[in-house]
Amino acid sequence: ISTIKKMPVVLGEVDVLKSILLLPGVTNAGEGASGFNVRGGGADQNLILLDEATIFNSSHVFGFFSVFNPDAIKDLKLYKGGIPARFGGRASSVLDIYQKDGNSKGFHVNGGIGLISSRILAEGPIVKDKGSFLIGGRSSYAHLFLKLSKDQKDNSAYFYDLNTKLSYKLTPNDNLYLSGYFGRDVFSLNKSFTNIYGNATLNLRWNHLFSDKLFSNLSLIYSDYYYGLDLDFVGFKWDSGIKNYNIKYDFKNYISDKFKLNYGASAIYYDFNPGTIRPSDLNSGINFDQLDKKYAFEPALYLNADHEISKKIALSYGLRYSMFYRLGQSTVNIYADNNPVTFNSELQIYEKATPIATKYYGKNKAIQSYNNLEPRFSFAYQINDDQSVKASYNRMVQYLQLISNTSSPTPLDVWTPSDSFIKPQIADQVALGYFKNFKEGMYSLEVETYYKKVKNRLDYIDGANLIANKAIEQVILNGELRSYGLEIMFRKNEGKLNGWISYTLSKSEQQTPGRIPIETGINNGSWYNSVYDKLHNIAITSSYNLNEKWSFGANFALQTGQPVTYPNGQYEYLGITVPSYGLRNENRLPAYHHLDIAATLTPRKNENRNWKGEWVFSIYNLYNRKNAASINFRQNIDTGTNEAVKTSIFGVVPAVSYNFKF
Repeated sequence: ISTIKKMPVVLGEVDVLKSILLLPGVTNAGEGASGFNVRGGGADQNLILLDEATIFNSSHVFGFFSVFNPDAIKDLKLYKGGIPARFGGRASSVLDIYQKDGNSKGFHVNGGIGLISSRILAEGPIVKDKGSFLIGGRSSYAHLFLKLSKDQKDNSAYFYDLNTKLSYKLTPNDNLYLSGYFGRDVFSLNKSFTNIYGNATLNLRWNHLFSDKLFSNLSLIYSDYYYGLDLDFVGFKWDSGIKNYNIKYDFKNYISDKFKLNYGASAIYYDFNPGTIRPSDLNSGINFDQLDKKYAFEPALYLNADHEISKKIALSYGLRYSMFYRLGQSTVNIYADNNPVTFNSELQIYEKATPIATKYYGKNKAIQSYNNLEPRFSFAYQINDDQSVKASYNRMVQYLQLISNTSSPTPLDVWTPSDSFIKPQIADQVALGYFKNFKEGMYSLEVETYYKKVKNRLDYIDGANLIANKAIEQVILNGELRSYGLEIMFRKNEGKLNGWISYTLSKSEQQTPGRIPIETGINNGSWYNSVYDKLHNIAITSSYNLNEKWSFGANFALQTGQPVTYPNGQYEYLGITVPSYGLRNENRLPAYHHLDIAATLTPRKNENRNWKGEWVFSIYNLYNRKNAASINFRQNIDTGTNEAVKTSIFGVVPAVSYNFKF
């Protein structure tokens, strides 16, 4: 977090997600998209933890802010490769974030007041030197200004969140922590479409020291992700979400100065709500419906060793054994030949299969089970004081799948467990890196290459309808994902001017071949660009301390446009012009880029005053680049000609904020 706080401040506060997007191998999914992509993987393949609790959506306001209040964050680590065995459940990366414990010696407040959002955080002792509290809140209010605009008065987009943590030292060897997070996003368009989503987490953790070589953490964790749509123009409300209850017991054992063991166990119980449908008013033609809720249980055991073989060679190796049980109570469809998707050889298209029977599984009855061994290994060799090489291999298994189709008429964010038809994703990744320091650490160079392959990556048949689909298996195919690339990062670590330049050359492809010879698969069974494919990704960040009063910073990002599918022709049917589409993802949106700048003014302060403040002036997207969130094709009503229409979400955004602490 100390590194992030040295980065340019945009929109009044430093941002965790904005910072990791400047690292090699990490991109966003485009303008207005939530989350981040790591090494060609989907946003759903990242395990995001806040005080050990799972965060299912890490963004506010279409990725403009992250859900993490920087004032409340103590430490964070992003694992792209060589992932320790204690982590599991996702196929791409792990973002591990911990909140501050609170100050047990004195009361302190810090925050910021800005044009777009404000935040405040208070911390202090409950019992001096034994117990402390921390509570922080943030909210945006830019939507209030939209009410002043005639064209935008019925539109709204805002967020709010709350961070809390209580810490207490029970004995010299025992510490108790209770932490929580709650956040919500609200997006409304002309009062006819409203999208509300957010996370809620709670973690009770007991830390115990058995001796100076062995200590443990026992955690009871609750996480809830809610996703709701209110579609007045259709006449219904949709609620969905996922809750999980997690107990984990972790041990760290320092066998010697050169050998350390980490081991433990965890068990997660999942409660999925695929969708609750309600009529939005008395005149709605929609009837109440509750899609079958789904339940699952995921226990795991792990052992990991950190071993310093010599002064030059260090190893980390481990094994994770994960299990997964898809549980009742629910009714499961049975299909001929166990295929929920059929292939029409005459039309050369995939179609929904008709169930031949159903089977009901009672509460906690196992519908399907899986178990996997997940080996992890990393090796580091220090050539000399300034150079080293590293290599790693890890296998990750992801049992939860995000059902999300960007070609749907409305946004959708529904998680579902692996079952008889939806297989768990299994990712294998190898990486090799070289690191060098120059001029006594003033400069550093990092170069890393990787190759990753993911089995059972979900794909969708053409025309897949995901809204209120009671048999989601009828529109899903299991495919493969592969990605590979080269990452380069050059840092300037010291002096008045510091920062880094990162460049990633990468490829991310998906393949869904036919299951039998007569099937075409997707794109004739060939490899095609995944929606996360970004051939080039350049990021530059810099900060310059002019003097004690003024500091300046800038961020620049440039990446290849996101793959999309454009029409390649058209035909007329009953006087209606119908577009014809070619191969999937063979086109691209225009290149995505923007430049952000910031200046921070720290007034000369009286050393005897506790109050400290600073003014932050920033401009997001300085040259007002209209990055394309999407391009839609339509027929011009007046001329009758076809036209492409670009949708952009953010232009230039100036901001002023005042940050303070006392």
